[in-house]
Amino acid sequence: MAIYRSHVLVCGGTGCTSSKSVLIKERFEEKIKEINLDKEIQVVLTGCFGLCEQGPIVIVYPEGTFYSKMSLDRVDEIVSEHLNKGRIVKKYVYHETDEDTEKVKALADIDFYKKQKRVALRNCGVINPENINEYIARDGYLALGKVLTEMTPEEVIKLVKDSGLKGRGGAGFSTGMKWSFAAPNKADQKYVICNADEGDPGAFMDRSVLEGDPHAVLEAMAISGYAIGATKGFIYVRAEYPIAVHRLEIAIEQAKDLGLLGKNLFGSDFDFDVEIRLGAGAFVCGEETALMQSIEGYRGMSRNKPPFPAVKGLWGKPTIINNVETLANVPQIIINGPEWFKSFGTEKSPGTKVFALGGKINNTGLVEVPMGTTLREVIYDIGGGCPNGRAFKAVQTGGPSGGCLVKDHLDTEIDYDNLTALGSMMGSGGMIVMDEDNCMVDIARFFLDFTVDESCGKCTPCREGTKRMLEILDKISEGKGTMEDLDRLENLAQTIKDTALCGLGQTAPNPVLSTIRYFKDEYLAHIVDKTCPAGVCKKLLKYNITADCKGCTKCARICPVGAITGKVKELHVIDQNKCIKCGACMDACSFHAIIRK
Repeated sequence: MAIYRSHVLVCGGTGCTSSKSVLIKERFEEKIKEINLDKEIQVVLTGCFGLCEQGPIVIVYPEGTFYSKMSLDRVDEIVSEHLNKGRIVKKYVYHETDEDTEKVKALADIDFYKKQKRVALRNCGVINPENINEYIARDGYLALGKVLTEMTPEEVIKLVKDSGLKGRGGAGFSTGMKWSFAAPNKADQKYVICNADEGDPGAFMDRSVLEGDPHAVLEAMAISGYAIGATKGFIYVRAEYPIAVHRLEIAIEQAKDLGLLGKNLFGSDFDFDVEIRLGAGAFVCGEETALMQSIEGYRGMSRNKPPFPAVKGLWGKPTIINNVETLANVPQIIINGPEWFKSFGTEKSPGTKVFALGGKINNTGLVEVPMGTTLREVIYDIGGGCPNGRAFKAVQTGGPSGGCLVKDHLDTEIDYDNLTALGSMMGSGGMIVMDEDNCMVDIARFFLDFTVDESCGKCTPCREGTKRMLEILDKISEGKGTMEDLDRLENLAQTIKDTALCGLGQTAPNPVLSTIRYFKDEYLAHIVDKTCPAGVCKKLLKYNITADCKGCTKCARICPVGAITGKVKELHVIDQNKCIKCGACMDACSFHAIIRK
């Protein structure tokens, strides 16, 4: 095996790939070969580094130099100066220097990473996900070997139960408990399913794990199969995740070639195999019973529970379903023990949680923090706060199923119980930040519109109730709502929560209820004053030209519908009946003579 003096790690996650990181990797290889250093320097395409806002990212080891916003035209200089002459190109380095020492900051000293603890993401951005040997070099498949040669299925379940690991997919149910429900059920076949149907707007946690560390999921599925007596696993993943699917396919073949999937694993009498099933993008298929319907070849629609999947699941056989992040924790728990896992996090919510941090935030990206970390630490210390000095207004956790949290909640410790008590939820881990320019009525309408589209239509409360809620929100955002509409909206939301068949319908009203709870004044402004305080809802906007107008005619020339009239050097006027509220005139005015009310 070749020994290299330097490694150039290039982010190969979806975000960076869309910014030509694969071409950047190829350019590095080409230029390194030109100066005959290809036997000394290896270029590796990895998974996501996390700090997506700064992508494409390149890290050079052993120095740990963090190059951000990499482009093809920068590669030649880095190869010539850094890799050939040993001189770091500081102008391309993220957080270039420490103010006191003038030295390039180490990766661990960058604010974005300081408070993170990577467990589920431990290999993302570190290894080549398409090389099983790199996973093995990082203790990969050691946990599977341990359970198959040293532990009984009952001992595996007890260990996972003792760790306190809760499902990271939304409900937060005990993983070990779920396994224990399936284990004693007798059947000629049992199944393990990895739920990789990640459909929340702004969520990319599971995708990043599959892209950066697919073997961790395969290993965990085999461990769970051994624990409950299942010999077959399915990974249900969105077809919209082509990189994740491609790397999973490679990982499965590599594991089979080394005897880590298939027959008689580690010389035991245990067999386990995995297949990939592609989802067509239906959000409801993230719900476990709808997901199983889809795998079986039917339309994804939820069914009543009980019976639960652990008793009667896929094709009527005992089945356990865990999401990607939950499974990614399992091998490390087996290797290090439950007390290690409980040494970080909180008493009731041990371990870490991965969040996709997005919206109005400086450091958009993927973060993994110990449970108990405050929202303030995630949003400000890691996320860098809102851009352009705008004031923080709210954060939506849990995606369309969650709710908004406000400034008063910033010092709340993140765990399952705390978020639920405040009217939100952990969910799978989406965290969308909003600033002062966001309208909370519009935010509620956006998430509800999503769930209306994604409802499977099986139960009346979700199929019809959410549509009626959306109609009321549309009325309010157009300035046509009444106080009776607001009362009806709240009553309808609560009824749907109590009567919908599955989690999608039961949680669909959460964004509406939480925004009413914390931003009722904005609803009242839309209903009573017929204004949108944030200036977002178009039907309530009005653009006026003030006396500061110089009559330059620029606004009239740029108006797409000819709503502005006036002579040169005279005050112009906007015809409100023609105005489409696009704001082009206000953006174009050099004299700040156009105001929006």
